[in-house]
Amino acid sequence: MTCPLCTLPAGELLYEDARLWVLLVEEAGYPGFCRVIWKQHVREMSDLTVTDRSHLLDWVMRTEIAIRHVMQPDKINLASLGNVVPHLHWHVIPRFADDAHFPSPIWASPQREGADHSQPQLAGLLRTALLEQAAS
Repeated sequence: MTCPLCTLPAGELLYEDARLWVLLVEEAGYPGFCRVIWKQHVREMSDLTVTDRSHLLDWVMRTEIAIRHVMQPDKINLASLGNVVPHLHWHVIPRFADDAHFPSPIWASPQREGADHSQPQLAGLLRTALLEQAAS
């Protein structure tokens, strides 16, 4: 089986280092939906060394902070499922009380027609917020 996450997957690259990518992905109704993807093909967090786990979780948190700073959502959802694609990655999802699924997960049945929370130049704003954190 070819893994869709072993090479740079679809999405706008916000940050990259030797071990991971941070991507802004196209998810209808959910602007700001990011994935933090470990480059090496591993299935679980426990497959990583302590240092690598810390690095990955640090970038999940940096991504959350950037989204909160730029978008000011009501909540952030973090998920590392990997049931469909068993390659270690985290979903970082800004949630708003008026989105289509709130308070349920975005993969549940919609509760309503969601409000539009898209922003012009969102990728650039998130990239800047991530790079500012990388410099600190």
